[in-house]
Amino acid sequence: MNTAMAYSGQMNTIPVGTQETSVPGAGTHRQGLAPLLQVNNLGKSFGGVKAVDGISFDLAAGELLALIGPNGAGKSTTFNMVNGQLTADQGSILLDGQELVGRKPRAIWRLGVGRTFQIAETFASLTVIENVQMALLSHDGKLFAMWRRAADYKREEALALLEQVGMKSQAERPCSELAYGDVKRVELAIAMANSPKLLLMDEPTAGMAPKERNSLMALTKQLVIDRGMAVLFTEHSMDVVFAYADRMIVLARGRLIAQGKPLEIRDHPKVQEVYFGSGKTFEKIAQKAAAVAASLGEVA
Repeated sequence: MNTAMAYSGQMNTIPVGTQETSVPGAGTHRQGLAPLLQVNNLGKSFGGVKAVDGISFDLAAGELLALIGPNGAGKSTTFNMVNGQLTADQGSILLDGQELVGRKPRAIWRLGVGRTFQIAETFASLTVIENVQMALLSHDGKLFAMWRRAADYKREEALALLEQVGMKSQAERPCSELAYGDVKRVELAIAMANSPKLLLMDEPTAGMAPKERNSLMALTKQLVIDRGMAVLFTEHSMDVVFAYADRMIVLARGRLIAQGKPLEIRDHPKVQEVYFGSGKTFEKIAQKAAAVAASLGEVA
């Protein structure tokens, strides 16, 4: 599975809503919740260019944290270090106290880190349920078992996952016949196969119509509530970010420039400057997000 790398440079770190400390982001998770994921002084360079430059943040179980920033900010590089596709040059990534830096993606997956991708990735020739069964087989180390023998393997568990994402009724359809929004739901079920503590979602609503993307994110938020997992996601659609993120962290040129709740980020001058230049704000986007969330019964 391929993902893009982002290249970037430098900017000062400005935490939002907290006192500035030597570890930006310390203590910024939801009050009363211990951090599940702790990222400290994380860095990565390519050819002498710092793609990620000493960023720190944390994330608690039951929380959706949006990682945003303009193109080249370092978002994809950060994602790829958290799930092991890239090895950090410096810093630490702790999941429930276990160091992830230096581990391979499969080892990290087995520790409870799931991932969905900007472009949905499924086996188009297999049915919906077979795709989920493949993920369950992989989790149990039986991926290379004869498929004829494995066809009924954990079928009920696969159906339960599909029911959670609203795809049980289409379990026997080939993925090649699905609408794109439904493929994204199947991908989400696949990501749930290892019962993740942490789910990484790389632009989960890319290529989706507004109704589809809000439906997917409302589903994701419900899964966070039901399963008590944490979600770290990147997203270019700011209405989605403001509607569903509990907190936001903002990167620019590889550095963390702001973090806080959506309203804090909306009003942060440095973030507005990075996104818009002078004279524009996130206010209209945030208002639209609030309307969307209200229509779906969510809290922005």
